[in-house]
Amino acid sequence: MAGVLWLLPVALGETPWKNYLPAATREAACRLTHFVAENAKTARAELKRIGHPVPLRDLAIEELPATPTPADVERLLAPLRAGHDIGLVSEAGCPAVADPGALLVRRTHELGLVVRPLVGPSSLLLALMASGLEGQRFAFHGYLPARDPARASRIAELEKESGRLQQTQIFIETPYRNRTLFAALLLNCRQKTRLCIATDLTLASEQITTRRIAEWNAALPPVLDKHPTVFLLLAD
Repeated sequence: MAGVLWLLPVALGETPWKNYLPAATREAACRLTHFVAENAKTARAELKRIGHPVPLRDLAIEELPATPTPADVERLLAPLRAGHDIGLVSEAGCPAVADPGALLVRRTHELGLVVRPLVGPSSLLLALMASGLEGQRFAFHGYLPARDPARASRIAELEKESGRLQQTQIFIETPYRNRTLFAALLLNCRQKTRLCIATDLTLASEQITTRRIAEWNAALPPVLDKHPTVFLLLAD
């Protein structure tokens, strides 16, 4: 009998597991001995945090390449086909969302095998929930271009689409470039457009603020450097 692919949410930062995981999700993770992760070192840290009962050196943790080939996918799913359950974990939050792990999930479905998603933190949904922006219509765009003029052009496109569809636009940035993206949003968005900045979600330092661009321009800038942040935009 083939195994089950379990989708295991993990912490968004350094915090006790009881702050972000239901007990049933933690118990399911602790029953597994085979894992696929973006980074084996951080996966071991997460398994240690939740108190996995098996010594970490005895767990099989395979790393998922950033751009997996079909051969990579088949190799990583081999234990599943041999009857072992596998836990798929991301670097932070939910696997297979803005994450290369989606390819493993897709292939598991193609093989007719079982996928089990488990409850845990998603920075994108937490930010949307707390933003006060449009929660019926939204889109996640990943990373915007790192430099102008491509970044400015993309911001203008997203703002225009947001106003036309009344759709919340969600995107992220590498933490050390957060301040640059924030400045670009203030420069390129209309004054009435609403912007939510959601930083360090689920952590003690969490900050979530929604303001119009004009209000952001008049306020002290948020502390964003090196802090994981989700940006959400809604145009009138």
